[in-house]
Amino acid sequence: MQLQAFVSLLLTLAALGAGAFAVLHAVRQRSDAFPAVDKLTKPVWLGILAVSTVVLLLFQLPSLLGFVAVIAIGVYLADVRPRVDEIQRGPRW
Repeated sequence: MQLQAFVSLLLTLAALGAGAFAVLHAVRQRSDAFPAVDKLTKPVWLGILAVSTVVLLLFQLPSLLGFVAVIAIGVYLADVRPRVDEIQRGPRW
């Protein structure tokens, strides 16, 4: 039973780290980059990411709200972040 609690704690800490990274990344981006790649606006993403990170603090994994928070953070990191970085960086060639 303690191994399960330890793994749950590690996963929660990893998700919190990802959430903090996502919030800091979103804060540093230009506001016009988000609509330029057909994504929600910067304030909306900041709200989603901040609420998700707080939810992870309050409802650790493996709770349903914790999984929803991890999915929201994952969507930002896997879909929004690369496209926002790409449009701000410009073409590589």
